[in-house]
Amino acid sequence: MKKEGYLESAFGGAVTVNWVKSAGSAAANAALLAGAIDVGSTAGSAALLARSNHSPIKTIDIYAQPDWAAIVVPKTSTITSVKDLAGKTVAAQKGTDPYFFLLQSLNKFKVPLSSVTIENLPHANGKAALENGSVDAWSGLDPLLTTSVLTAGSKNIYDNPSFNSYGFLNATESFLQKSPDVAQAVVDAYEKARAYAIAHPEDVAIILAAEAGIPINVAQASLKRTDLTISPIPGAEQTKVLKIIGPIFVESGDVPAQSQVDSALSSLLEPKYAKAADPTAIK
Repeated sequence: MKKEGYLESAFGGAVTVNWVKSAGSAAANAALLAGAIDVGSTAGSAALLARSNHSPIKTIDIYAQPDWAAIVVPKTSTITSVKDLAGKTVAAQKGTDPYFFLLQSLNKFKVPLSSVTIENLPHANGKAALENGSVDAWSGLDPLLTTSVLTAGSKNIYDNPSFNSYGFLNATESFLQKSPDVAQAVVDAYEKARAYAIAHPEDVAIILAAEAGIPINVAQASLKRTDLTISPIPGAEQTKVLKIIGPIFVESGDVPAQSQVDSALSSLLEPKYAKAADPTAIK
């Protein structure tokens, strides 16, 4: 979308487009809350967490269903399963899919959260900590996760696509109230770009590698773990996943009460933009 100038074309110079890179969902949510950006992409879990803690955002498009989180250990580690993480130190960034992936994994294998020391590190720092031996494991995010596996020999000990939430495109409520036509153009552009990505995976891998500063084989592997052929309309599928993740927010202390999670989930999704999406409107 950025490379082809879809948005700039749609606005014809009437709207200035500023592109802001974020180092993960937590950073994007912080920027949305501060009003530094109008639209930002995050994991679904991160979007629900932000709204549960009173961030005024709405999800206006679902752009992917990625299998982007997993738990990895150093290549020389003797850890082979989630059960082995009891008594260990694990890196994960709070408020992101890998963090909630870790919590769900510990719960599934009945490993008490109190038995694990979680180092709250940004994704890139978590990768570095894993590779320099500062932590025993890392609940990581692609493409950094795949990079670590392919270049440092890190071992993936647990991968569960159902524990990953979808890719959410979020916008501030103030932006949607002020500029609904601009918001619609953004969603139109996202849908045009998603269709292009499905049709041209090799080209998209090249773009991703260049933008992310990663080898082409890492970009290709990351994209293979990403399902783009999903409905862009926020709805029942996302709600189903978030209903599972939501209670974990309360159990882990990230949200004070389940009522806040329930309220956020009932008001987070705004499907009308994706329902009205028209990729052909973007030249």
